[in-house]
Amino acid sequence: MSLAQFIQDAWNQQAKWLIVLRPLSWLYRAAFLLNQKLYQSGIKQVYRAPVPVMVIGNITVGGSGKTPLLIQLVRYLQARQIRVGVVSRGYGAKGPFPALVTLDSEPDSVGDEPCLIVQSTQVLMAVGPNRRQSIELLLQQQNLDLIISDDGLQHWALARQLEWIVLDKNRGLGNEKLLPEGYLREPKSRLQSGTVIEHAAHPQHDLNMHLEVAAPYLLNPIDGREAFFDVDDPYYAVVGIGFPQRFYQTLESMGVHQFQCHEFPDHYDYDIEDLQFDDASPIITTEKDAVKILPLLKQYPDFNRPIWVVPVEAVLSPACYQLLQQQLRALGIQIS
Repeated sequence: MSLAQFIQDAWNQQAKWLIVLRPLSWLYRAAFLLNQKLYQSGIKQVYRAPVPVMVIGNITVGGSGKTPLLIQLVRYLQARQIRVGVVSRGYGAKGPFPALVTLDSEPDSVGDEPCLIVQSTQVLMAVGPNRRQSIELLLQQQNLDLIISDDGLQHWALARQLEWIVLDKNRGLGNEKLLPEGYLREPKSRLQSGTVIEHAAHPQHDLNMHLEVAAPYLLNPIDGREAFFDVDDPYYAVVGIGFPQRFYQTLESMGVHQFQCHEFPDHYDYDIEDLQFDDASPIITTEKDAVKILPLLKQYPDFNRPIWVVPVEAVLSPACYQLLQQQLRALGIQIS
């Protein structure tokens, strides 16, 4: 088990020993606040894009549901003829940067989540650590009404007009401590300065979302085998996301109860050995993981173990769309 996975497990379990990391959390907080002050005072330059910017992010490390939310918002805006573009850091991507993300882009070059976003929406998207360069690259391609920043809530170098913060009530805020004692990127008080979207199956607030599961599909159709998904089959649950327990809960909700958990760090780069097991039971995984696994299957065409992918879609409450319309109108963007 890697150190990153060990820490991740400790966060999810709220292990008592994490208190020994508190001095490092103090240092993290001091560095974070200093960096924020440097931007707020003008010592560090803040880039203001010529079109409105909306940031979708969270204050925690690991999955919160923001990528499905972003995909759903992009689809909603596209259906209403809003010219929208997306920028992202492209976590784990090798570049070169800035880079446009296309249907042919590889996860190694641009990141797994950007590949998933473009495959799901065909939106104009650019990635790179310098979001100004990414935005300028987008605007060279097309005139846009709105730019959405995937993550970047803590990226103070980019000015933004709107902030939507996804709060996963299932996972919560853990021990409510900053990195590395806890998994908070920012103090809990940060939730007061943006629009909080509650991610919960049984929400307590009007602004909420949940993930709806669609029918699993076969990532690698195999000749001579009927593509039939059976919930009673045993599976190997292969997953490399920030909060794998959510995926296991999804499987349980689908009626899949026989599965062995095989967890990897978030944004993990799979090797073909990671998909090899002692028997012929199929693999089941997430769409985000499938983006990373598919290039492997092209390299190893003889791999014949079925890999099922469970797609999920964000379902937003009516209040979310009503608020979005109000916020965009205030920015001069009319939406029907």
